[in-house]
Amino acid sequence: MAKKPKLTHRQKRQVSTNRSKRLAQAPIEHDHLGVAQPGLVVGRFGKHANVEDEQGVQHKCHIRRTINSVVCGDSVVFCPSISSEPRDLGVIEIVHDRKTVLTRPDFYDGVKPIAANIDQIIIVSSIVPTLSPHIIDRYLVACEDVQIQPVIVVNKMELLNEEDREMVIELLTIYHEIGYKVLLTSCVTGEGIDELAKLLTDNISVFVGQSGVGKSSLVNQLLPEADEVVGDISDNSGLGTHTTTTAKLLHFTQGGDVIDSPGVREFSLWHLPEEQITRGFIEFRDYLGGCKFRDCKHGDDPGCLIRAAVIDGDIDEARYESYHKIIDSMDDKRPTYSKS
Repeated sequence: MAKKPKLTHRQKRQVSTNRSKRLAQAPIEHDHLGVAQPGLVVGRFGKHANVEDEQGVQHKCHIRRTINSVVCGDSVVFCPSISSEPRDLGVIEIVHDRKTVLTRPDFYDGVKPIAANIDQIIIVSSIVPTLSPHIIDRYLVACEDVQIQPVIVVNKMELLNEEDREMVIELLTIYHEIGYKVLLTSCVTGEGIDELAKLLTDNISVFVGQSGVGKSSLVNQLLPEADEVVGDISDNSGLGTHTTTTAKLLHFTQGGDVIDSPGVREFSLWHLPEEQITRGFIEFRDYLGGCKFRDCKHGDDPGCLIRAAVIDGDIDEARYESYHKIIDSMDDKRPTYSKS
């Protein structure tokens, strides 16, 4: 897929100026619309979005056709409906520039934003249906690409006996060693819930992870009033059933916001160039640029510093194999067409 060209500072200023002019000059098209005001997108469904005003009141709104995308966490300017008729909706006029945005590649629609203006990404995994470090690695690469702090949460720990628990802790040691925060949680025993709550306080966080790993259950533990629907594991596929169908922004009692996103069973990375995948493995970075050949694939290439670090035990072999598994799968997942 073709990359969008980056705007120059001058072009960005012009876009901002055009936005302000359009807002100031645009006539009120319908007499049911009130005065334009700032708002926060707290829900997105189809062609509509729920926008919260500064008093905490939510308004269902249409989205201007000139707006490319609207996601939870977006700061917007909107005109609320002042009509008592349910069919008369407000209108989102402008989406302000995003500080950060988490995106997910979609085979049919290209790269799609999931959430905006977030401070940290909570990667939820679970021992049921299966604990997959490889899937965790995919999410970590995505986090590194958008430069948003990740937190790894392994849920449903109550299902493990002591021996299996030790195996899981050992498996996760590598993530501690390379600098990632890892939490073990259980919605049954309450393990790790208080620590997770502290991490969410005064931050805007998004929950991501495969279906069935317990994202909605964790949200219910942290925000009981949210009453998120909880699903079961499918007997046929062994995978989680989808319960969260639209992204929602929920206010955390202690301060901060939580975005619960629809579950995805695989987080593809085909939209990223190979060098960004490589940089997404943070323990590789000290060795990049030092290999004997500039086009080193970090496999059996002569003079590869990353491969040498694996042999010396300085880079975890499982993470190294996970990296090559991602690289090898890129062409299989990449669409055969591109979109402008």
